[in-house]
Amino acid sequence: MEKIKVGVIGTGFIGPTHIEAIRRLGFVEVIGLAGSSKAAAEKKAAELGIPRAYGDYREMLNDSDIHVVHNCTPNHLHFSINKEAILAGKHVLSEKPLAMSSKESADLLALAKQHKVVHGVNFNYRQFPIIKNLQTMIKNGEFGKVNLVHGSYLQDWLLYETDFNWRLDPKFGGYTRAIADIGSHWCDTVQYVTGKKIVEVFADLATVLPVRKKPKTNVSTFGTQNTEEENYEEVTIQTEDYASVLVRFHDGARGVFTVSQVSAGRKNRLSFEIDGSKSSAYWNQEEPEKLWIGYRDKPNEILLADPALFAPEARSSIHHPGGHNEGWPDALKNMMLQFYTFIRDGKDPLKDQTNFATFEDGHVSMSIIDAIVESHKQQKWVKVQVDQEVSS
Repeated sequence: MEKIKVGVIGTGFIGPTHIEAIRRLGFVEVIGLAGSSKAAAEKKAAELGIPRAYGDYREMLNDSDIHVVHNCTPNHLHFSINKEAILAGKHVLSEKPLAMSSKESADLLALAKQHKVVHGVNFNYRQFPIIKNLQTMIKNGEFGKVNLVHGSYLQDWLLYETDFNWRLDPKFGGYTRAIADIGSHWCDTVQYVTGKKIVEVFADLATVLPVRKKPKTNVSTFGTQNTEEENYEEVTIQTEDYASVLVRFHDGARGVFTVSQVSAGRKNRLSFEIDGSKSSAYWNQEEPEKLWIGYRDKPNEILLADPALFAPEARSSIHHPGGHNEGWPDALKNMMLQFYTFIRDGKDPLKDQTNFATFEDGHVSMSIIDAIVESHKQQKWVKVQVDQEVSS
């Protein structure tokens, strides 16, 4: 069988992680890489053993050998590149946020449906094996009626005033940072696992470091900084380091979450607790093989990721025996596996159900982000506005 040919746009932190995950599938081949310049693309392509390098992503879109495009660029490029890829007839897997506003994301969703391309957004946290199993447990009523959902997504990579990245510049990252970057993951994961939609929000956003020292040379995401004083310029920060958001779900359930990129010691700690009428469940991405289950009238439990202990519906998401822990790269691989299996099997994106996040999920996420920002501005509850076509 001929392999599915792929091109990746973006050579920063996330692009190579996509490439590594794709290569683990076996039936997909990355043949092209586009960067910000021909030299940058050729350098990274040589490092990763990719045969074709493009200094302009449009050259990739014109390459008839490439069937699928991964958009791993900074946020401000997501809308235009996704749109051009769809118009070029390519299937598209985009990094989040899908666009810079819910209007743009609605346009992309409509365009993807019109051109009947397979479309995905890399919400990879829903692809952890134990998350798949938890979703099944909740659906089967094991926790009873879900009343409360609470948690956080905490990082520390922007703790110091000398920490800087393109995400801090609204021209590249957008009008919101912590919410769009990591809050979007929390909301998608919780909505996926509970089956509930966030319909209203009340938000408080804060910039902990209003002035940062921007290095005069580029620093990659999660990269180390040069600490020599003369290599910096002071920059006023306009996006949030921290946010807390109250949420209401469509069925009356309540929730709250906090996101922060300035919490020392927390590297990538997405966590949530779901409190039901029978029992509770807690999960933390930094210990992804464990699910805490809490009871009132008997001892609490720790469920370890193990296919022998999983519901039948979740077993296809775990690929190793119990004790052989699967983590972030494996969840990303699951995302790619679901996306490319859908393409390989010739499924119809207009009719067939997907096991991965689509542009529809990306649009819902953008609608929540817009509502959170508006809530902070107005200091009141704001309803999430999702187009009827999308929410039906």
